[in-house]
Amino acid sequence: QVQLTESGGGLVQAGGSLRLSCAASRRSISSDVMGWFRQAPGQEREFVAAITGTSRTTFYADSVKGRFTISRDNPKNTVYLQMNTLKPEDTAVYYCAAPKSGFTIGKRMSPEWYDTWGQGTQVTVSS
Repeated sequence: QVQLTESGGGLVQAGGSLRLSCAASRRSISSDVMGWFRQAPGQEREFVAAITGTSRTTFYADSVKGRFTISRDNPKNTVYLQMNTLKPEDTAVYYCAAPKSGFTIGKRMSPEWYDTWGQGTQVTVSS
């Protein structure tokens, strides 16, 4: 089973930028849809963005559209999340995830359709 490791989180002021990385190991993720989710304290895990494998079609939550960009480098087996114009409400632990068998792109926003998760990386945006 693939192993995912996120990095790149930290503390940033409102309006700043961060780039998160999700490195995969044990097998290639080049053909997989990959997703980014986030979870703030006391809240449910929510969808942030997803990217398909070969075509690299991207999808975003309305709350991050125009500010965040998901991308992937298949030779490096890594997925990225560039976050610009950060807001205090973006504060959360960010997770990358790989989907389970039976997944279709229409299910991309549902955490229950992903069965492999990284450990998460904390993003804190100060006002």
